[in-house]
Amino acid sequence: MNQLEELRAVVREFISERGWDRHHNPKNLAMALSVEAAEVLEHFLWCSPEESFNLDDGQRREVGYELADVLMGVIRVADLLDIDLAAAFEEKMAQNRAKYPPDKVNGRAIKYTAL
Repeated sequence: MNQLEELRAVVREFISERGWDRHHNPKNLAMALSVEAAEVLEHFLWCSPEESFNLDDGQRREVGYELADVLMGVIRVADLLDIDLAAAFEEKMAQNRAKYPPDKVNGRAIKYTAL
């Protein structure tokens, strides 16, 4: 069992123990993902790019908790839709490599359509 499968089992058990299955559908979870991602953003609101790299231990811990909530939501949606996240990640990275060849984008923050 790979680590993503282990995490999926942990999330399934957590949800099942609380009887939340009836509330979990891809639509609701996608909306919840947006909320959880916004909670990550909240920690960086009004700080400079430099400050965002220099969080204290407490701030880093809190950002980690919010990222864990996002990860839990991603894992749950993938589980409900029977998506192999590891395979999807590999395929998406291959697409990204093709869209963003290093010789054309190195050091440039542009979208592939502008290449």
